[in-house]
Amino acid sequence: MLPRLILSSFSRLLAGASLALIAIALAGCDDKVAEKPTPGRPVLVATVHYEAESPERNFVGTIRPRIEADMGFRVPGKVAKRLVEVGETVAIGQPLATLDEIDLKLQAEQAEAEFRAATGVLAQAAAAEQRALDLRAKGWATDATVESARAAGDEARARLNRAERSVDLTKNSLSYATLEADARGVVTATLVEPGQVVASGQTAIRVARFAEKEAVVAVPETLLGRAKDGVASVSLWSEPDKKYAARLREVAPSADPATRTYLAKFSLPGADDHVSLGMTATLTLADPATERVARLPLSALFSEGSGPSLYVVDAAGEVALKPVTVKSYESGDVVISGGVSEGDKVVTLGVQKLDPAQKVRIVSSLAF
Repeated sequence: MLPRLILSSFSRLLAGASLALIAIALAGCDDKVAEKPTPGRPVLVATVHYEAESPERNFVGTIRPRIEADMGFRVPGKVAKRLVEVGETVAIGQPLATLDEIDLKLQAEQAEAEFRAATGVLAQAAAAEQRALDLRAKGWATDATVESARAAGDEARARLNRAERSVDLTKNSLSYATLEADARGVVTATLVEPGQVVASGQTAIRVARFAEKEAVVAVPETLLGRAKDGVASVSLWSEPDKKYAARLREVAPSADPATRTYLAKFSLPGADDHVSLGMTATLTLADPATERVARLPLSALFSEGSGPSLYVVDAAGEVALKPVTVKSYESGDVVISGGVSEGDKVVTLGVQKLDPAQKVRIVSSLAF
């Protein structure tokens, strides 16, 4: 009986010790849980981005030369040589094509012969006029004889003058047998071949000048006013990060009957050699001197009677209430013009229940 009592007492003692150890362990766990920092409140934020109040509009266009001349011979004839090909760059005065000069040289020789003949006739007429004057002074010639000699002299002088002009014209015609470039540019079309007979003024070579390039785009009717008064810039598809200032030079007087758009030409005074003819470009139109604003969700706006404000979250998770200037209200957004900086992160949901003294944790970010 005694051993059983001793064993029972020992069991109760062992159970009490085990409970004490368990209590101590639980107390240690509670201390660890108490020491663990409480995580910040999760919030949804949006990044502030300022842009023009009126959004920019982009149009696809093509780089074209401002002046593309159709060049032709000033005299008729048979094409002897074509000296350039399409895509070739030409300089001022460079020969492009030539005509057969045989007939032109014959005309020049004929004019020279007529000039020599007119010179001889004038010499005879001048001598006869002088003799008539001398004879009348001695009383051996009548006034009629003098007048006849003077008329013959005037006619000879006129013939000589006409012969001189004929010589100049034939020399010019001979020089016109070589078609030369009158400006630096690139050949875009060749419309004649050797052996072809061409008329005076017929297009032979088409040259696009390098003097100034322009972007040609189709502008819809609703944005025609912005095209005339707005600020334009052009970027190439091959270099999208580089922009060139553009200036409206010409707008078509009537719309295209199929697309109802107006053909607009924008000059590119700062275009360099990287801007090649035929390249595809993007024309950007923006309103002049427009105010820069940021659009944010309406749920981000907070007000306690002292004006609209926004909760701005920093990198450490702390929030600060900043008053903002509201430009306008839209269906689901608020447009602000100041109060927060570019790139700031503002809380967009649950701002009424947010405690400024509590740290927050960003769970998602939206760009506006």
